[in-house]
Amino acid sequence: MSSSSAPAAAVATSTRLILVHGTGHGGWCWYKVATLLRAAGHRVDAPDLAACGADARPLRDAPTFEDYTRPLLDALRALPDGERAVLVGHSFGGMSVALAAEEFPDKVAAAVFLAAFMPDCASPRTRVIEKVLVSDWMDSVIDEEHAPPSVFLGPELVRRKLYQLSPEEDYTLCQSLARVSSYYVADQQQRPPFSAARYGAVTKVYVVAKQDLAMVEEYQRQMIAGIPVAEVREMADADHMVMLSAPEELAGHLADIANNYT
Repeated sequence: MSSSSAPAAAVATSTRLILVHGTGHGGWCWYKVATLLRAAGHRVDAPDLAACGADARPLRDAPTFEDYTRPLLDALRALPDGERAVLVGHSFGGMSVALAAEEFPDKVAAAVFLAAFMPDCASPRTRVIEKVLVSDWMDSVIDEEHAPPSVFLGPELVRRKLYQLSPEEDYTLCQSLARVSSYYVADQQQRPPFSAARYGAVTKVYVVAKQDLAMVEEYQRQMIAGIPVAEVREMADADHMVMLSAPEELAGHLADIANNYT
């Protein structure tokens, strides 16, 4: 589908979408999809979470997961009364979307999990993260002594498991802008599971990236089986960085989801 027709064909009304990046990335990684959605008439925000992207703070100045997620929480808090947004969380951004849905369920029209961690309401919050973090980190740099414990995704890991289908120039962009980040496992372990009455009650959509080598399809489907979702969509030719490897198709899906759930 073409960039001019994919999202435009689905647009009926102006909807606010907030696009949430994953570990080591920033709002910059949404540049293609945000451009397509805005051209189609949607209002789009792609905030940098704390110590990410162009946010100047070092990681030590975002010691907790709530600190890290605060730019997203502030964006929801600032919505006018009665307005709701579609949240789209990619990868670790799914955890931030879950926290936002827990804190502000009435402001979330739908929570979209894009090849993302999607916690359930029965297990500890970090269960979905811990099941993946035992995988091969290749050339990544992990510092458990840092406060909070830090990770920098290695260039070979990024190339082979995250960006293997994405354009070379986007990989180059990532290598220029990548930041040290954290999964905040110990911090999140201190919190109870997300509640069925708040996070659990928010409409959820999962978008499966079938060529994802970082969070493989089988694991994405395990998370889908763990909590009710309104809809599951599949993207056959997308790697982990769905917004870079298949931006036009993704923009079409997100425009359609926004129109269906707002």
